[in-house]
Amino acid sequence: MNSGGDKEAVPADSAGSPHLLDWKFSQVFGERTAGEEVQEVDIISAIEFDKSGDHLATGDRGGRVVLFERTDMRDHGGQRRNLEKIDYSISRHPEFRYKTEFQSHEPEFDYLKSLEIEEKINKIRWCQSANGALFLLSTNDKTIKFWKVNEKKVKKVYEMNVDSEKAMGNGPVVGTSISVNSKAHVANGGCTERSHKIVPDGGVASLRLPMVVTSHETSLMARCRRIYAHAHDYHINSISNNSDGETFISADDLRINLWNLEISNQSFNIVDVKPANMEDLTEVITSAEFHPTHCNMLAYSSSKGSIRLVDMRQSALCDTHSKLFEEQEVPGSRSFFTEIIASISDIKFAKDGRHILSRDYMTLKLWDINMDSGPVATFQVHEHLRPKLCDLYENDSIFDKFECCLSGDGLRVATGSYSNLFRVFGCSEGSTEATTLEASKNPMRRQVQTPSRPSRSLGNLSRVVRRGADNSGVDSNGNTFDFTTKLLHLAWHPTENSLACAASNSLYMYYA
Repeated sequence: MNSGGDKEAVPADSAGSPHLLDWKFSQVFGERTAGEEVQEVDIISAIEFDKSGDHLATGDRGGRVVLFERTDMRDHGGQRRNLEKIDYSISRHPEFRYKTEFQSHEPEFDYLKSLEIEEKINKIRWCQSANGALFLLSTNDKTIKFWKVNEKKVKKVYEMNVDSEKAMGNGPVVGTSISVNSKAHVANGGCTERSHKIVPDGGVASLRLPMVVTSHETSLMARCRRIYAHAHDYHINSISNNSDGETFISADDLRINLWNLEISNQSFNIVDVKPANMEDLTEVITSAEFHPTHCNMLAYSSSKGSIRLVDMRQSALCDTHSKLFEEQEVPGSRSFFTEIIASISDIKFAKDGRHILSRDYMTLKLWDINMDSGPVATFQVHEHLRPKLCDLYENDSIFDKFECCLSGDGLRVATGSYSNLFRVFGCSEGSTEATTLEASKNPMRRQVQTPSRPSRSLGNLSRVVRRGADNSGVDSNGNTFDFTTKLLHLAWHPTENSLACAASNSLYMYYA
């Protein structure tokens, strides 16, 4: 990534000039048939690739975690594998298959607060794998769980020591006959052996015993290793693993806690924004994430549209931030909705840790952690909704929390919108890429054909790029946007141009 000066501190395309990706449908899991009613518990609420990209996890509102594994990159050995690597970009694309699922959370009831706690999975985070086992964290509003998923060899009955056909005519199969060798005790401590046979009428003098052997078949077992509970008074909105592999954070509206993976009954409160008087509360924590390589740094966002960078080496309670990132309000632009749409719903660090991507209601913003004067790039997600903010407020859609993601190479960003649409933007220098796709088997079906717009400066913030605005209220087919179908959750493969998107209960996957 470029650095310094007033230039855009955004990644540069290694080829020298940015190119538009051609997105194609890869596969879908749980696709609805026409007219099928979706159950609330089946709606996907979390999605996450592991670091290798070989596994994908989803969580739903019913408290289930479903795991998928990649099947197109298996090690076939020798020359064939090398040839497949060479031809991969031409002839292959990522393919996943269902691996296993398990019930992570159950509905609970807090009797002290008379509060029902939903089983809905809010976040999933992969941990470091070990000895062929997969580890991950999942959380609902109150409780975080640490799961281990590994293969177990199946033991099953191979055969019986008596032919079942011969045994069938000899009375009950179980306990038909018992042969007992007993020792009759005599005086002076000696004993004489004698054989007693207990044989019912018509029985056979043998015991029908199963022979249990370990087969070559394996079964996936998910086991809850630890439960981290009773540490949050408010709903947990984020969990994030530390690069040290030993700790993680969990965040709710007012506090961020630091945990050790091995210790479930103790956590350390490292950020507390709760005022002495709750009437003085002006903002809440909306998302938090550890830096990808510096184990002492983390960032968290707020409902006021700001991002704070925290260094845990400064003090035990990180009540002061190292850096504050927020965009200055344009004079005269304030309205009733200004603070609501400024609230950041998700933040993500770029893989190199140099940039932070944030999503508020209307835009995506890319921030350079070395430059706190403003975002280096702003992307308009659905600008056409600005005149409809009053309607969106009335039906609570304005409070929807859209997630965002970056490509592994840092050249592109993506986020969701309404009508099951999602948008991909190029963030390399000079890129005008702004692609709109639909979560369906034909992602380009509702492609909004807007001309490429060159980057332009706004005011004296010459480094800021704003692009991707689509001011029409309808798509290219004349269909109005549907605010009841929304694409909130999506994830970018860590090493390839592949996206996984959650549309209601369906998981769609695309590649470019």
